Amino acid sequence: MKTFEGNILCLDRADINTDEIIPAKYLTEIEKIAMKPHLLEDLKLDGFDPAENLEGVCVVVTRENFGCGSSREHAPWALEVNGINVVIAPSFARIFRQNMFNCGMMAIELPQGDIQSLFDLCANGRGQLIIDVDEGMIRASAGSRSLELEFRISEFDRTLVKTGGWVEYADKNY
Repeated sequence: MKTFEGNILCLDRADINTDEIIPAKYLTEIEKIAMKPHLLEDLKLDGFDPAENLEGVCVVVTRENFGCGSSREHAPWALEVNGINVVIAPSFARIFRQNMFNCGMMAIELPQGDIQSLFDLCANGRGQLIIDVDEGMIRASAGSRSLELEFRISEFDRTLVKTGGWVEYADKNY
């Protein structure tokens, strides 16, 4: 099972698409690691520089409809090779969301108010969080402030996450 804890990066924008996550010109790469330096390089967001802001990040918190665009698995792969195994948003593009779980990663949907609470928690610096997959709990902190949030995922998605993804699940069950 992958690690679901670490530093938070807040991307305060809705509709971040798969071409912004990993530009299409890198889709011919045959190894995931080749995508590593190109994660979010085309994302236009005031104050965001992927060369500086991605260092040490394990979790992305963002606004609605994250991962819209094409249905390719390259977007979760680009996150994964950069050590980002969790994206938290109010909603996801359906195929992106399932690709995350198929890769043994987490796409956690939370209400707008909870997302705003995470943004507020991290407003004065980088926050950290720990996700308890079994309990469905997020424990976030920044400085002396902390926050606990509940989340729900289906039992099958939880199994995919705990198994390491679809391929590992299929190897064990078929």
